[in-house]
Parts: sequence; structure tokens; C-alpha cells
Amino acid sequence: MGCILGFSTKAGAQFKDKAFTQNYNDVNDSTAVSDTTDKLFSFKDWGAGMAHKKTIKIGTMFAGAVVLPGTAQIYNKDYWKLPIVYGTIGGFCGVGGYYRAQYDRQVKAHSQWLAANDPTVPEPVINTKFKTLSTWMFVGAGISYWASLLDGVISYDSSQKPLPGRATLYSLLLPGLGQAYNGEYWKIPIYQGGLITCGYFLATNDLNYKRFKRIHNEATTEGVEYTGSISGETAKYYRDVYRRYRDYSIVATVLVYLLNVIDANVFAYMHDFEVSEDLSLKLEPAIIAPDNAYALGTTRSRMTDNAVGMTFGIRF
Repeated sequence: MGCILGFSTKAGAQFKDKAFTQNYNDVNDSTAVSDTTDKLFSFKDWGAGMAHKKTIKIGTMFAGAVVLPGTAQIYNKDYWKLPIVYGTIGGFCGVGGYYRAQYDRQVKAHSQWLAANDPTVPEPVINTKFKTLSTWMFVGAGISYWASLLDGVISYDSSQKPLPGRATLYSLLLPGLGQAYNGEYWKIPIYQGGLITCGYFLATNDLNYKRFKRIHNEATTEGVEYTGSISGETAKYYRDVYRRYRDYSIVATVLVYLLNVIDANVFAYMHDFEVSEDLSLKLEPAIIAPDNAYALGTTRSRMTDNAVGMTFGIRF
């Protein structure tokens, strides 16, 4: 070959662990602080933020509000919103619980009537309206909870524009909102359209799966007269097909949703990233040495630890 990219009598020269690590602190400076990894959540920091003793990250504030609704409003000093948050969530949950208890009481009375089998006792009425109202009340509580989280993210005070954490949480709470925050409105129909499409196929495949599952059960259950035009084997085949398609639809929905969140985060970080018009590529031979021996001006006695290779750099 006209160009030799690398040669080594010992592969360890290229793959030693230390060759892939960096220390940004001066090893000769005893006062230097070693690199640390930020904690995802700290109860100590969160508690100090709630007491307004320190500024906490938007992610820490959001995580606390997920567990204890209303704490984001406390951190943002929007105390007047607390009665609204607790009133709506508590009110919807209370009314929903009441209707659910009424429905369960009627179902229990009907079950007892069936067990008693007493023709002199009139059949208890089951009002399915109670179940529907209960469901909608709990949905309202969920929407109120979601709104309290979104309000906390919106009200978070930060001088950084755009704030990557805010963009991430926006897209986490409402797909496409993070892209709108970043000013990339053209991406909103892509992600929302993708989620709607995935949701449509998910619902359709799940409906067909349940349909053929029911047909298969009817066709294969002993003692049940089945008069359908689809055989049990055919129903089993389509049941498995649509179950697989349903699972694929779930995976596709999750991927589109995660891509929407990642996109909002990445492009918020890259908002101020500028690419120069001066683009160039530099390629030259070099000696690869573990521990950056040549860069530090030291010598090594064993040349087998070194390797001949090529370095390249991109300027932009």
C-alpha cells in the first residue's frame, strides 16, 4: 500500500486505558480540584433550593415537583398558585374517588343479588355513568398535575437563553414545545406528525390483535359453538402478526418521543455554536505513545510501547 496508516509491534501502545483518559487539572498543582460528575438529583441541594438558600438546576427543581406537586411553584416564589395546584388536583381526585365508590357499591350489590338468587328482590341498577364520570375526574387530576409541572418549568428564572434543560423538559412534557422554544418551528409537524402516525398504527394493530384473539378463543374453546368464517389456525396466525405489529408500533412511538427530547436538548446546547467558513483538514504522520510521553517531553526505554500512525485535525 502507498500509505501506511499504522504499525506497532505491540498493540497495547494503541489501546492502553490511559491513552483514552484526560485530566484537565494540573497534576503538579496540589490546590487543583479533581474533576467530578454532577449528581442527577441531590436532596440536600433540593432542600436548600426550597428554602431559597441557593439556586438549583431546573432538572433538580423538576424532579422534586414530580414527587411533590407544587414545590416548583414554591421555588419560583409563585405562592399564589399553590391553592390552584392543590385545589384542582385534590378536587378532581376527591370527586373521582366519590363516583368510583358509588359505582363499586352498585357492582357489589348486583353481585350479592346474583349470589342470593332471590326472585322477590328487584335487580339492583348499575349506573355506568358513575364509572365514566370517575374516569374523567381522574383524567382531570392528571392534566392538572401535568400543568403544574409545565408551569414550574416555564416560570423557572434563568439568564441563559435558550436553556437546554428547559428545552428538554418542554419536549418531555409536550412533544414539539422544545423545538418551538429553540425557534425551530419547522420540526414541530415532523415530531407531532410522527407521534400521531405511530399512535394510529398502535391503535389499529392493537384493535386487530384483540379481534383475532377473540376469534381464536371462540374457535378453540370446547363447548362453544363457533360459526365464524375464519378458522382457529388462521385467527392464531393473524393474532400473532398484529401482536408483533403492535409491539413494533410501541417501539416506534417511544423512539420518536425520545428523539424529540434529544433533539430539543442538543440544539439548545448548539444554539450559539458557530461554524467558520474556513474549513480545512490537516493530515500528517505521528508517533503514538501511551501516557502522552512525547507530549510531556519524556523518553521511554521500550520502543515497543510506541506506534507509528497518522494524526488529523479538522478546523471549523
